[in-house]
Amino acid sequence: MPRSIRQVEYFHATVRDRPGEAYRLLEKLSKAGVNLLAFNAVPAGLEQTQLVLFPEAADLLAEVAAERRLELYGPMHALLIQGDDELGALTELHRRLFDAGVNVSASSGLSDGRGGFGYLIYLREGDLAQAVEALAI
Repeated sequence: MPRSIRQVEYFHATVRDRPGEAYRLLEKLSKAGVNLLAFNAVPAGLEQTQLVLFPEAADLLAEVAAERRLELYGPMHALLIQGDDELGALTELHRRLFDAGVNVSASSGLSDGRGGFGYLIYLREGDLAQAVEALAI
């Protein structure tokens, strides 16, 4: 199961839950040259949505956010895992984290439909070093 595992930083912004909010943010970031490794949007109550941004270059995202007066929270840490999609692909990763006492606070993943997968493991700050060691990153 060839795979890559790397540490990534992520940020989140809370926006009003209205049509086009994600589009407007993504358009600004794209025009400023911010490349995202991953993006997620989740409800944050009845009237708000939390946009989660995983930039390739965290410093560029922070710079653009400051220029555009976008309130970002972060950086926080996660692991981005990519590999061959096969039955049980995530089992060994989670076993190693469990054995190391690492609590996965959240995760998100998908199959790309062509035999590969992408997976994000959100970590609490105190668990980052243990997770890195457990997964031999």
